[in-house]
Amino acid sequence: MELRILKYFLIVAREENITKAAGLLHLTQPTLSRQLMQLEDELGVKLFQRSKHRIILTEDGMRLKKRAQEIVMLEEKVKEEFSNKGEELSGEISIGCGETQNMSFLSKKIFSFRQIHPHVTFQIYSATADDIKERIEQGLLDIGLLTEPVDISKYDFLRMEKKECWGVLTSKGSGLYEKECVSVDDLMGIPLVIPGRQSVQHELSSWFGEKYDKIEVAASYNLILNAANMVRHHIGTALCFDLDFQSDDLRFIPFSPSLETGTVLVWKKNQMFSSAVHTFIDCLRNAD
Repeated sequence: MELRILKYFLIVAREENITKAAGLLHLTQPTLSRQLMQLEDELGVKLFQRSKHRIILTEDGMRLKKRAQEIVMLEEKVKEEFSNKGEELSGEISIGCGETQNMSFLSKKIFSFRQIHPHVTFQIYSATADDIKERIEQGLLDIGLLTEPVDISKYDFLRMEKKECWGVLTSKGSGLYEKECVSVDDLMGIPLVIPGRQSVQHELSSWFGEKYDKIEVAASYNLILNAANMVRHHIGTALCFDLDFQSDDLRFIPFSPSLETGTVLVWKKNQMFSSAVHTFIDCLRNAD
Protein backbone atom coordinates (compact mmCIF):
# COMPACT_ATOMS: atom_id res chain seq x y z
CA MET A 1 0.00 0.00 0.00
CA GLU A 2 1.58 3.25 -1.14
CA LEU A 3 1.44 6.40 0.93
CA ARG A 4 0.74 8.34 -2.27
CA ILE A 5 -2.44 6.32 -2.88
CA LEU A 6 -3.61 6.88 0.69
CA LYS A 7 -3.23 10.62 0.13
CA TYR A 8 -5.30 10.30 -3.06
CA PHE A 9 -7.93 8.41 -1.09
CA LEU A 10 -8.12 11.16 1.55
CA ILE A 11 -8.62 13.86 -1.09
CA VAL A 12 -11.44 11.87 -2.71
CA ALA A 13 -13.03 11.23 0.72
CA ARG A 14 -12.89 14.95 1.47
CA GLU A 15 -14.27 16.12 -1.88
CA GLU A 16 -16.83 13.28 -2.29
CA ASN A 17 -16.32 13.63 -6.04
CA ILE A 18 -13.70 11.81 -8.11
CA THR A 19 -13.70 14.35 -10.97
CA LYS A 20 -13.09 17.27 -8.61
CA ALA A 21 -10.43 15.34 -6.66
CA ALA A 22 -8.69 14.36 -9.91
CA GLY A 23 -8.50 18.03 -10.89
CA LEU A 24 -6.96 18.97 -7.53
CA LEU A 25 -4.42 16.15 -7.89
CA HIS A 26 -3.66 16.98 -11.55
CA LEU A 27 -4.68 13.48 -12.61
CA THR A 28 -7.20 12.26 -15.15
CA GLN A 29 -10.44 10.94 -13.72
CA PRO A 30 -9.92 7.41 -15.15
CA THR A 31 -6.41 7.27 -13.64
CA LEU A 32 -7.67 8.23 -10.19
CA SER A 33 -10.59 5.80 -10.43
CA ARG A 34 -8.21 2.99 -11.36
CA GLN A 35 -5.96 3.80 -8.37
CA LEU A 36 -8.94 3.66 -6.01
CA MET A 37 -10.16 0.34 -7.42
CA GLN A 38 -6.68 -1.11 -7.00
CA LEU A 39 -6.71 0.06 -3.36
CA GLU A 40 -10.07 -1.64 -2.83
CA ASP A 41 -8.76 -4.84 -4.44
CA GLU A 42 -5.65 -4.76 -2.25
CA LEU A 43 -7.72 -4.39 0.94
CA GLY A 44 -10.51 -6.69 -0.23
CA VAL A 45 -13.27 -4.23 0.71
CA LYS A 46 -15.47 -1.58 -0.86
CA LEU A 47 -14.42 1.89 0.26
CA PHE A 48 -17.05 3.99 -1.49
CA GLN A 49 -20.71 3.93 -2.38
CA ARG A 50 -20.86 5.55 -5.82
CA SER A 51 -23.75 7.57 -7.23
CA LYS A 52 -24.10 9.83 -10.27
CA HIS A 53 -23.06 13.04 -8.53
CA ARG A 54 -21.08 12.04 -5.42
CA ILE A 55 -19.41 9.21 -3.60
CA ILE A 56 -19.84 8.35 0.08
CA LEU A 57 -17.53 6.37 2.33
CA THR A 58 -18.65 2.92 3.40
CA GLU A 59 -18.04 1.74 6.96
CA ASP A 60 -14.73 0.22 5.79
CA GLY A 61 -13.94 3.49 4.01
CA MET A 62 -14.47 5.46 7.21
CA ARG A 63 -12.18 3.05 9.06
CA LEU A 64 -9.48 3.48 6.42
CA LYS A 65 -9.90 7.27 6.49
CA LYS A 66 -9.08 7.34 10.19
CA ARG A 67 -5.98 5.17 9.76
CA ALA A 68 -4.84 7.00 6.62
CA GLN A 69 -5.04 10.34 8.43
CA GLU A 70 -2.89 8.93 11.23
CA ILE A 71 -0.33 7.57 8.76
CA VAL A 72 -0.09 10.88 6.87
CA MET A 73 0.26 12.81 10.15
CA LEU A 74 3.03 10.45 11.25
CA GLU A 75 4.85 10.95 7.94
CA GLU A 76 4.69 14.73 8.37
CA LYS A 77 5.97 14.39 11.93
CA VAL A 78 8.95 12.29 10.81
CA LYS A 79 9.81 14.84 8.11
CA GLU A 80 9.57 17.64 10.68
CA GLU A 81 11.93 15.87 13.07
CA PHE A 82 14.60 15.47 10.40
CA SER A 83 14.32 18.95 8.91
CA ASN A 84 15.80 22.24 10.10
CA LYS A 85 19.01 20.71 11.49
CA GLY A 86 20.74 24.08 11.89
CA GLU A 87 22.16 25.44 15.13
CA GLU A 88 18.90 27.18 16.04
CA LEU A 89 16.52 24.81 17.89
CA SER A 90 13.40 24.32 15.77
CA GLY A 91 10.65 21.84 15.05
CA GLU A 92 7.20 20.98 16.36
CA ILE A 93 6.20 19.54 19.73
CA SER A 94 2.81 17.79 19.84
CA ILE A 95 0.99 17.61 23.16
CA GLY A 96 -2.32 15.96 23.98
CA CYS A 97 -4.24 17.69 26.75
CA GLY A 98 -7.26 16.86 28.80
CA GLU A 99 -9.46 19.68 30.06
CA THR A 100 -7.80 20.72 33.30
CA GLN A 101 -6.65 23.83 35.13
CA ASN A 102 -3.14 22.41 34.96
CA MET A 103 -3.15 23.50 31.31
CA SER A 104 -2.20 26.90 32.77
CA PHE A 105 1.07 25.41 34.05
CA LEU A 106 1.76 23.96 30.62
CA SER A 107 0.90 27.22 28.83
CA LYS A 108 3.32 29.14 31.04
CA LYS A 109 6.09 26.63 30.25
CA ILE A 110 5.36 26.86 26.54
CA PHE A 111 5.54 30.66 26.70
CA SER A 112 8.85 30.72 28.57
CA PHE A 113 10.30 28.01 26.28
CA ARG A 114 9.41 29.97 23.14
CA GLN A 115 11.02 33.10 24.57
CA ILE A 116 14.30 31.17 24.30
CA HIS A 117 13.47 29.01 21.26
CA PRO A 118 11.09 31.04 19.04
CA HIS A 119 11.43 28.65 16.08
CA VAL A 120 9.79 25.80 17.99
CA THR A 121 6.05 25.49 17.47
CA PHE A 122 3.50 23.55 19.54
CA GLN A 123 0.57 21.48 18.36
CA ILE A 124 -2.11 21.04 21.03
CA TYR A 125 -4.62 18.20 20.70
CA SER A 126 -7.55 18.24 23.15
CA ALA A 127 -9.10 14.89 24.07
CA THR A 128 -9.71 12.40 26.86
CA ALA A 129 -6.84 10.57 28.55
CA ASP A 130 -7.65 7.31 26.72
CA ASP A 131 -7.53 8.97 23.30
CA ILE A 132 -4.31 10.82 24.16
CA LYS A 133 -2.58 7.62 25.33
CA GLU A 134 -3.56 5.86 22.11
CA ARG A 135 -2.06 8.67 20.01
CA ILE A 136 1.14 8.65 22.09
CA GLU A 137 1.47 4.92 21.40
CA GLN A 138 0.95 5.55 17.68
CA GLY A 139 3.70 8.18 17.68
CA LEU A 140 1.30 11.00 16.85
CA LEU A 141 1.84 12.83 20.14
CA ASP A 142 5.05 13.47 22.09
CA ILE A 143 3.62 14.36 25.49
CA GLY A 144 0.27 13.96 27.23
CA LEU A 145 -1.42 15.92 30.02
CA LEU A 146 -3.67 13.28 31.57
CA THR A 147 -6.22 13.36 34.35
CA GLU A 148 -6.43 10.37 36.64
CA PRO A 149 -7.45 7.61 36.98
CA VAL A 150 -5.04 6.49 34.26
CA ASP A 151 -2.40 3.73 33.92
CA ILE A 152 1.01 5.44 33.55
CA SER A 153 3.21 2.37 34.09
CA LYS A 154 4.57 2.60 30.52
CA TYR A 155 5.55 6.25 30.80
CA ASP A 156 7.94 8.65 32.41
CA PHE A 157 5.85 11.28 34.11
CA LEU A 158 5.71 14.50 36.06
CA ARG A 159 2.93 14.80 38.61
CA MET A 160 1.19 18.16 38.74
CA GLU A 161 0.94 19.84 42.15
CA LYS A 162 -2.55 21.25 41.58
CA LYS A 163 -5.46 18.90 42.14
CA GLU A 164 -8.62 19.11 40.03
CA CYS A 165 -11.77 19.90 42.03
CA TRP A 166 -15.02 18.11 41.10
CA GLY A 167 -18.42 19.72 41.15
CA VAL A 168 -21.32 20.63 38.90
CA LEU A 169 -21.86 23.16 36.14
CA THR A 170 -25.43 24.38 36.36
CA SER A 171 -27.54 27.06 34.71
CA LYS A 172 -29.20 30.13 36.15
CA GLY A 173 -32.71 29.34 37.32
CA SER A 174 -31.93 25.80 38.40
CA GLY A 175 -32.47 24.76 41.99
CA LEU A 176 -28.72 24.38 42.47
CA TYR A 177 -27.58 27.74 41.12
CA GLU A 178 -27.48 29.62 44.45
CA LYS A 179 -25.88 26.83 46.49
CA GLU A 180 -22.31 27.10 47.80
CA CYS A 181 -21.79 23.34 47.45
CA VAL A 182 -23.79 20.31 46.33
CA SER A 183 -24.27 16.97 48.04
CA VAL A 184 -25.31 13.58 46.71
CA ASP A 185 -28.88 14.18 47.87
CA ASP A 186 -28.98 17.50 45.99
CA LEU A 187 -28.37 15.62 42.72
CA MET A 188 -31.08 13.00 43.13
CA GLY A 189 -33.92 13.44 40.60
CA ILE A 190 -31.95 15.96 38.50
CA PRO A 191 -30.96 15.12 34.90
CA LEU A 192 -27.16 14.87 34.78
CA VAL A 193 -24.59 15.20 32.01
CA ILE A 194 -21.68 12.96 32.97
CA PRO A 195 -18.17 12.28 31.60
CA GLY A 196 -18.03 9.49 29.04
CA ARG A 197 -14.88 7.71 30.32
CA GLN A 198 -15.83 4.58 32.25
CA SER A 199 -12.88 4.91 34.64
CA VAL A 200 -14.06 8.42 35.56
CA GLN A 201 -17.62 7.20 36.01
CA HIS A 202 -16.27 4.56 38.41
CA GLU A 203 -14.52 7.31 40.41
CA LEU A 204 -17.77 9.29 40.56
CA SER A 205 -19.69 6.20 41.64
CA SER A 206 -17.46 6.01 44.72
CA TRP A 207 -18.47 9.57 45.63
CA PHE A 208 -22.19 8.86 45.10
CA GLY A 209 -21.96 5.57 46.97
CA GLU A 210 -25.02 3.33 46.92
CA LYS A 211 -27.09 6.12 45.33
CA TYR A 212 -25.08 6.08 42.08
CA ASP A 213 -27.48 3.56 40.53
CA LYS A 214 -30.35 5.98 41.20
CA ILE A 215 -28.99 9.04 39.35
CA GLU A 216 -30.72 10.21 36.16
CA VAL A 217 -28.23 10.38 33.27
CA ALA A 218 -29.45 12.63 30.45
CA ALA A 219 -26.25 12.57 28.36
CA SER A 220 -22.49 11.97 28.46
CA TYR A 221 -19.64 14.09 27.10
CA ASN A 222 -15.90 14.10 26.50
CA LEU A 223 -15.23 17.88 26.18
CA ILE A 224 -16.67 20.42 28.60
CA LEU A 225 -17.58 23.10 26.03
CA ASN A 226 -20.20 20.80 24.51
CA ALA A 227 -21.37 19.82 27.98
CA ALA A 228 -21.70 23.51 28.89
CA ASN A 229 -23.83 24.02 25.80
CA MET A 230 -26.13 21.20 26.92
CA VAL A 231 -26.34 22.72 30.41
CA ARG A 232 -27.18 26.10 28.86
CA HIS A 233 -30.03 24.49 26.94
CA HIS A 234 -31.35 22.80 30.11
CA ILE A 235 -30.57 19.20 29.08
CA GLY A 236 -29.03 18.61 32.48
CA THR A 237 -26.47 19.61 35.10
CA ALA A 238 -22.90 18.61 34.18
CA LEU A 239 -20.54 16.78 36.54
CA CYS A 240 -17.09 18.20 35.81
CA PHE A 241 -13.86 19.76 37.08
CA ASP A 242 -13.65 23.39 38.09
CA LEU A 243 -12.12 24.92 34.95
CA ASP A 244 -12.72 28.51 36.03
CA PHE A 245 -15.52 28.66 33.48
CA GLN A 246 -16.68 32.27 33.12
CA SER A 247 -20.29 32.82 32.04
CA ASP A 248 -23.21 35.04 33.02
CA ASP A 249 -25.70 32.17 32.92
CA LEU A 250 -23.62 29.20 34.14
CA ARG A 251 -21.98 28.56 37.50
CA PHE A 252 -19.62 25.92 38.89
CA ILE A 253 -20.45 24.60 42.38
CA PRO A 254 -18.10 22.18 44.20
CA PHE A 255 -19.06 18.81 45.64
CA SER A 256 -19.54 18.32 49.37
CA PRO A 257 -17.78 16.25 50.57
CA SER A 258 -15.05 17.37 48.19
CA LEU A 259 -13.66 15.12 45.45
CA GLU A 260 -10.26 15.79 43.87
CA THR A 261 -8.39 14.23 40.96
CA GLY A 262 -4.67 14.27 40.14
CA THR A 263 -3.09 15.21 36.80
CA VAL A 264 0.15 13.96 35.23
CA LEU A 265 2.35 14.93 32.29
CA VAL A 266 3.58 11.77 30.55
CA TRP A 267 5.91 10.73 27.72
CA LYS A 268 7.09 7.30 26.55
CA LYS A 269 9.96 5.66 28.40
CA ASN A 270 13.25 5.20 26.52
CA GLN A 271 11.88 7.13 23.55
CA MET A 272 14.22 8.83 21.05
CA PHE A 273 12.76 12.32 20.80
CA SER A 274 13.68 15.21 18.53
CA SER A 275 16.01 17.83 20.00
CA ALA A 276 13.07 20.19 20.50
CA VAL A 277 11.00 17.64 22.43
CA HIS A 278 13.99 16.46 24.49
CA THR A 279 14.88 20.05 25.44
CA PHE A 280 11.27 20.88 26.36
CA ILE A 281 10.99 17.76 28.58
CA ASP A 282 14.18 18.85 30.38
CA CYS A 283 12.55 22.26 30.86
CA LEU A 284 9.46 20.60 32.41
CA ARG A 285 11.55 18.43 34.71
CA ASN A 286 13.49 21.44 35.97
CA ALA A 287 10.38 23.58 36.49
CA ASP A 288 10.27 25.59 39.68
